[in-house]
Amino acid sequence: MKKLKYLFLSVLFVSVSAFAQDQAEEKEERQPGHTNNNKFKQLYDEFSTPNMYRAASGAPGQAYYQQQADYKMDIELDDTNAKLYGFETITYTNNSPDKLNYLWVQLDQNMRAKDSKTPLIQGGGVAPAQQISTFTNSYMTDGFDGGFNIEAVKDSKGRALPHMINRTMMRVELPTALKTGEQFTFSIKWWYNINDHVNGRGRSGYEYFPEDDNRAYVIAQFYPRMAVYNDVEGWQNSQFWGRDEFALPFGNFEVNITVPADHILDATGKLTNRKEVFSKDMMKRYEQAKKSYDEPVLIVTQAEAEAAEKQRSTKKKTWKLYAENVRDFGFATSRKFIWDMMAVKIGNKDVMAVSMYPKEGNPLWEDWSTKAVASTLKSYSRMTFDYPYHKAISVHAKNQGMEYPMICWNYGRPDKDGNYSDRVKYGMMSVIIHEVGHNFFPMIVNSDERQWTWMDEGLNTFVQYVAEQDFAEWYPDCLSEGMDKYPSRRGPAANIVNYMGGDQDYIAPIMTKGLNTYQFGNNAYGKPGTALNILRETVMGRELFDYAFREYSNRWMFKHPTPEDFFRTMEDASAFDLDWFWRGWFYTTDYVDIGVKDVKKYYVSSEPNKEIKDMVAQRGMSLSDLPPLVYMVEEGSEDFKEDMKTKSLMESSVTLKEYIMDNFTPEEQKALKEPKYFYNVTFEKPGGLVMPIIVEYTYADGTSKTETYPAQIWRLNDKEISKAVASEKEIVSITVDPKLETADVDTSNNSWPREEKANEFENFKNNKN
Repeated sequence: MKKLKYLFLSVLFVSVSAFAQDQAEEKEERQPGHTNNNKFKQLYDEFSTPNMYRAASGAPGQAYYQQQADYKMDIELDDTNAKLYGFETITYTNNSPDKLNYLWVQLDQNMRAKDSKTPLIQGGGVAPAQQISTFTNSYMTDGFDGGFNIEAVKDSKGRALPHMINRTMMRVELPTALKTGEQFTFSIKWWYNINDHVNGRGRSGYEYFPEDDNRAYVIAQFYPRMAVYNDVEGWQNSQFWGRDEFALPFGNFEVNITVPADHILDATGKLTNRKEVFSKDMMKRYEQAKKSYDEPVLIVTQAEAEAAEKQRSTKKKTWKLYAENVRDFGFATSRKFIWDMMAVKIGNKDVMAVSMYPKEGNPLWEDWSTKAVASTLKSYSRMTFDYPYHKAISVHAKNQGMEYPMICWNYGRPDKDGNYSDRVKYGMMSVIIHEVGHNFFPMIVNSDERQWTWMDEGLNTFVQYVAEQDFAEWYPDCLSEGMDKYPSRRGPAANIVNYMGGDQDYIAPIMTKGLNTYQFGNNAYGKPGTALNILRETVMGRELFDYAFREYSNRWMFKHPTPEDFFRTMEDASAFDLDWFWRGWFYTTDYVDIGVKDVKKYYVSSEPNKEIKDMVAQRGMSLSDLPPLVYMVEEGSEDFKEDMKTKSLMESSVTLKEYIMDNFTPEEQKALKEPKYFYNVTFEKPGGLVMPIIVEYTYADGTSKTETYPAQIWRLNDKEISKAVASEKEIVSITVDPKLETADVDTSNNSWPREEKANEFENFKNNKN
């Protein structure tokens, strides 16, 4: 009986704090009507139930399927009138287990139709200032006459197919239901007016150069495109309002593009008639470029482009391209284009890094565009999978940043004298890295951009940050004087603090349809990109994260993943429970705020303090009933004595000395540590986000040590926790998140002793006085 009493008291005294904490937690959960808000609750309520199409591991299931849409197109550009004419034949393969009675086709250009509803959903009232072009187009003209003009929809035998156009979507009725494994071939004939993407905005279109009366075209979403049909949503036929991008099936494209004979053109796919459209000099330079791995080779020089600007050929030339297993197609064409290329080794094959730009882009583009493309392909391939296509093209276009398979358009223009600031330079480099990176997300890892914007923009922003740092390492001369690393705008944790700590009424969770978010850039790009960077650098570590990220990328190459597939794969491949992370960062708008609430210093004593004596007395017992214990006395308490600071552990506690003498050999005794200082450090969490606690302890001798407590330390108390810290050296300061790795929105509580920092209002008053 006495032995059990000793055991009970020992456990009681040693764990009284934890016991009280557990009781408080249990009491809270037992309250009537209580909702379990445990931050470590698994995401079973939020996730769909795994099935034969999508496994619980995050991998495609045994019955996973996806549809295929193959295109044959003849396209002609009317440069004089800025019109585009097209005829396409689509062969649609139904690999689903369902019968389809109709097909849905996307008509993205209809966003610019005269009867478009897109302008009508924009609120905001009268702006205090507007660009002149915006004001003119909004109030002084009838608007641009855009949108598809569908002239015919026919089956393979030339018979008209019933169809219905609902704004940016067209439903094509099938003569008979399309069964599993069957194909249906039909054609569409159309034309539309090409928009001025500089003055009227838009993801594609032309820029007009009045100095030489020429246009540079970047053309995409130019053809009626098949919508996705899958196991998650059936038909993804959500309307295109202009912001949310696209959900597209994979297929093969055979495209013939007819343009003025003096135009230079490149596009998605392999050029199959190169010798017909290239001059002998261009062919010679192209062969040289295929062997140049360090510097781009000019296929079309600036002098040749400037000479072409002055002419206007009345002849035509057809460029023929073929692309396998791509989800989309885009092209760029102009007589103004300078064209350069270089080879980059990816795995065991060569890929061509390509740039097209008018003279207005130089000298910046000739110096850096193609090198940025090459560097991006290497970085992304390292983080995911070897780039599978044969080329990647960067096209210069004012105010643009848009991506399609193998081709993208990017901004960044010097002034008329060829001068540019660091802002222009790094803006251009970053947008090229970002848009080329989109070849991986979502052109290959083909997420649903219409629904989950962050799955392409956020993942891409994360890898973009890695690629930017690689770029500066591989091309250090890209750094301006005084810089030691690439000035990434997004990625580092500190860069998202202002957004996350902002007005919660104007912040939406990442898991929100992009169209419905308040701060689109921060929500779709910045926050998810930063979250993944923190997950890699601070929570999981690079080795675990990189392995899991590559696993996700390889599992879903040329397939259609959902957010759950990503979340599950990251856990499945790492043995890291991350439900708490996904919930906090992706499903809520909570922010990080962790600080040091209190620090108490203790010393070992042979005598119990007043608290222990009172507890024993309250239970009707005496100190002699207790087993041998080590007692702790807080510095400054009534039980504290100054000589405790100078005594060793053995001198401070007779019972401890006796225990060690009886239970350890002389050799083992020599190996024992003998901490002199004991601290009770209480950490608080005013912010809602659970995160690891990164703590730097600085000692009196000037040395320091960093300790990372896993996020699970908050599992039983979401507000504050205490840690016992034993040290052989005196701790003089404690700092939480010393390197700003967690996006902590308020660092005023991160230090002990507390650093007095004047707030903004106090600073204003002080400066005014």
